[in-house]
Amino acid sequence: MKQKVLFLLLNDYADWEGAFLASSLNAGVMPGSEVKFTAYTLAPTLNKVRSLGGFQTLPDYSFQTMPKDYAALILIGGMQWQSPEAEQVVPLVQDALQRGKIVGAICNAASFLAAHGFLNQVNHTGNTLPQLKLWGGERYTNEAGYQEEQAVSDKNIVTANGTGYLEFTRELLLLLQADTPERIEASYDFSKNGLVKFTKEH
Repeated sequence: MKQKVLFLLLNDYADWEGAFLASSLNAGVMPGSEVKFTAYTLAPTLNKVRSLGGFQTLPDYSFQTMPKDYAALILIGGMQWQSPEAEQVVPLVQDALQRGKIVGAICNAASFLAAHGFLNQVNHTGNTLPQLKLWGGERYTNEAGYQEEQAVSDKNIVTANGTGYLEFTRELLLLLQADTPERIEASYDFSKNGLVKFTKEH
């Protein structure tokens, strides 16, 4: 049975930040890959959420109807991670981490994790250290754990900055063991460097 991966979307979410990961999970890392996961959308309610690009998404689950059995909770960045709706996400992350689930957060969602102390025990990255300190204030106590990287995976938490969506995808695919490391790396290289480089080398 395929495992569920939940993509948490708030209004004004960043369309592109979860696209590569979701398609790799739903369709396989590479053509012919085994498909072990299914991507589902999660939002505060079952009402449509609107992306920064204007796409409207009808969530599969609300916070009240979300399943308990899932492999990973993925927080997609955007412009509402300091909103009252975002505060409703705190217990969801707490529950996921307590139960050993994988949690991914990119862009402002990583800053949200910092603001609630979720990055204090792991190496991590985000939209610059100053932003994590600004959002986190006294609740962010792990400046030493910050790494100037596109994406960082430590324990069961993956963080990325807003331009690190490909690295975010790679690190989560590796942590989920969605395919072999070699195939995951090849998929990343193809997405990062494009068809021209791929065809020249093959």
